[in-house]
Amino acid sequence: MNKSGKQVFWLILLLLIWGWTATGQAAEPVLGERFVLPNGLVCLFSQQTDLPLVTVDLTIKAGALFDPPGKAGLANLTASLLRYGTRTKNAQQIAEEIDLLGAALATNAGRDAATVKLTILKKDLRTGLKIFQEVLLQPRFAPMELQAMVQRLKGTLKSQEDEPGIVAERAFRRTVFGDHPYGFPVIGTLASLPQISQYDLRTFHRRYYRPNNAILTIVGDLTLEEARGLAEEFFASWENGESPPAPPAPAAKQTQPTVVKIDKDITQANIILGLIGLSRSDPDFYAFQLLNYILGGGGFTSRLMDNIRDNRGLAYNVHSGFEPGLVAGPFDISLETKNASGGEAVAEVLQELTRIRQELVSESELADAKTYLISSLPMKMDSNAKRAALLGYVEMFGLGLDYPWRYPEIINAVTRDDVLQAARKYLDPERYVLVVVGRQQEINLNLPPAWRQETPTP
Repeated sequence: MNKSGKQVFWLILLLLIWGWTATGQAAEPVLGERFVLPNGLVCLFSQQTDLPLVTVDLTIKAGALFDPPGKAGLANLTASLLRYGTRTKNAQQIAEEIDLLGAALATNAGRDAATVKLTILKKDLRTGLKIFQEVLLQPRFAPMELQAMVQRLKGTLKSQEDEPGIVAERAFRRTVFGDHPYGFPVIGTLASLPQISQYDLRTFHRRYYRPNNAILTIVGDLTLEEARGLAEEFFASWENGESPPAPPAPAAKQTQPTVVKIDKDITQANIILGLIGLSRSDPDFYAFQLLNYILGGGGFTSRLMDNIRDNRGLAYNVHSGFEPGLVAGPFDISLETKNASGGEAVAEVLQELTRIRQELVSESELADAKTYLISSLPMKMDSNAKRAALLGYVEMFGLGLDYPWRYPEIINAVTRDDVLQAARKYLDPERYVLVVVGRQQEINLNLPPAWRQETPTP
């Protein structure tokens, strides 16, 4: 057995032992049990008896991806305001009841999904679920609370205008994605937030907050029979509805490299370079995951860090990342450097992108990336909250409850040529977008004439 094979063997053994100790019995190679209520709600359960705690995590496909045109921030407002009043309770009463139970209740929206999460002692679970149910199904969306939340979010947006990294990220997303929902902040914009009404909130909630558009995960000190009974008691009466339409896929705007310059009186230029990447369901996901780790996602072991930070001293930190969602999300490389060295830093980034598109990664680079990705998986299951989140994730993307046990095999099947082909397929130099925030008179990018310049949309 070679080194890689031994690592996989011990990691799978670790997963099996972890499951055994968590349940007190020999573990099946699955994350948990799955059942579906008659209204279409998918329920996932994992028994964890170490502590008398239970985590209930509801994931709804109702993130910012589903914001209608001109209403950026609607999904976030809908999720956030769930806790700010129901038909029988105001925000203060909800907070006081949760605090009295020593529990935690959170509602929020991300780019793809909204979540309602409850962590509570087992003895108080039924009481907590009554509040959970009311928050989920009977939100008031009071105009006064809406106005107050909009003002808070507008204040946040205005304060973030002084953060060069956030300014760069927003310009990057707007340029890459255009009017697609991924092109706007999850919390909305100064222009869109005042356009959102109580009617919009109620319509969005009625359309997307349906059991056949949601995943319920229950993790903690319960039996399967108890979990099933609670799911039926509190969620079986939740009325389903027509399945929402599929989310829109983004279309690349760029047909040639594009540079966006934003003049800001700062000593460190904030630079982002990237393009539209891939979705989580793309068959090239695992090859690209390894590519990203080798290029810039692996911290001090990555090529970008080694070249730009360690060898040239151009930046304290440089990294790459990608956000594969229900549709194709961004891939980007970001760094901060002195204004005067901005051009050199960008040139080195482009050189590393060219290199990974032209040459096979080394055997050792690929082996190290595989080891890291495989060994980090157990850490995504080492608490009730993490395990609940992972259960929802594997269900949303159809990965299967045995995913953690198949993951090492999937990763180890990726070859050097797979990584090269993924780089050539997705890292298209004709579609790169470069955003540079800093003192533009000090930054000499020295880019080829093919790089078209744009002014970012406010």
